[in-house]
Amino acid sequence: MLTLETIFGERIGSVFRGWTNKIHEINKKYETPRIKMSRGVKIALMFLRIYLILLVLLLGYKFWTLLK
Repeated sequence: MLTLETIFGERIGSVFRGWTNKIHEINKKYETPRIKMSRGVKIALMFLRIYLILLVLLLGYKFWTLLK
């Protein structure tokens, strides 16, 4: 079975595991919102997420075309 240690070595694997554990901890802490959001706010946040994903895809496409 592939683990981080077998791929990157023991020292680097433990660093990556520490980072991923911290990310999981933060995601778990903020899993549920503390405030009540209206339907308009939820829709606006959804559009912002879609917009950001499209920007990242466009940036990736631009990078890919520059490499070619």
